[in-house]
Amino acid sequence: MTELTTYEAFILASGALILGIIMLVRGGDQTIDASVYVADRFGVSPLVVGFTILAFGTSLPELVISVFANLQGSSGIAIGNVIGSNIANILLVLAVTALFVPMKITVSKNMLKDVGFMVFCSVLMTCILVFSGGVTRLAGFSMVALLGLYVFLQYQASKKESKVQDEEMTVPQFSKPSEAYGFLFFGLVLIALGAEFLVQGARVSAGLLGIPESVIALSIVALGTSLPELSTSIIAGRKGQYDMVVGNIIGSNVFNILMIIGVTSIIKPIPVGGFDAQLINFDVWVMLLVASIFTCVLVLSKKISRMTGGLFLFSYVAYTAYIYAVNLLQ
Repeated sequence: MTELTTYEAFILASGALILGIIMLVRGGDQTIDASVYVADRFGVSPLVVGFTILAFGTSLPELVISVFANLQGSSGIAIGNVIGSNIANILLVLAVTALFVPMKITVSKNMLKDVGFMVFCSVLMTCILVFSGGVTRLAGFSMVALLGLYVFLQYQASKKESKVQDEEMTVPQFSKPSEAYGFLFFGLVLIALGAEFLVQGARVSAGLLGIPESVIALSIVALGTSLPELSTSIIAGRKGQYDMVVGNIIGSNVFNILMIIGVTSIIKPIPVGGFDAQLINFDVWVMLLVASIFTCVLVLSKKISRMTGGLFLFSYVAYTAYIYAVNLLQ
């Protein structure tokens, strides 16, 4: 058997990346549709579905990617995936949605609590990485517990505020429950396989290009796993559900930090120094800065204009170009 050339290996790795992204998107769509159907069949309210199943569903690709990567010793992909996804959710997903449809946001008390909690989670992750250099199993348990408490309190607060505030939610239709269960199972299998392809493609590509795995995770992997949020946000924006768009971004960022980092470190602690120092010295601070700027724009202007979307998108392109340039020029 002839040995693959570098060019051939790169083509195969790129193919694995693309195939992994396609499988993640298709698997994510099927998992969410089937989950919403099953939840509706068991009488779970749209509010609970939004806080749990939909938020978990759109973050499921990131979760599987991070768990698989950390188990295989690629903690840079696990951490970089979360940081990159949180940056992409605001600077890319929100930006592209605003370019399609400028959004006026109703900033309610609950939304202020949510966005404040998102910034708090960003600060928490920054402090954990900066001061400990890794994530212990105890820290992981604490993050998951905090997420559970947050979801419970928000659900209770929303119930007290109004029992009529649950918006109508389009429930996907299946001919019979067994079909929904089949789609749910098949969607989870697609996500698992897609994650494996994406992780392996990212590791090989990083090695061939001579750049850290974390940079691939911050860009290509994060972009691929943010596609469910992008499609959901554009559809919601075109329907005029602007608060849902913002809620999707906030919820995804909170789940990315507390659930993904938490569950990943519970399964296997993320070791100190197990990833590139750039993630601590630069990227996690960018994530915190982006979350803070988004909060200021939301609270002060109560809208996401096309100009804001354009500036966000330009910032994302500039950030991505910078992290590649710094590593390729070393």
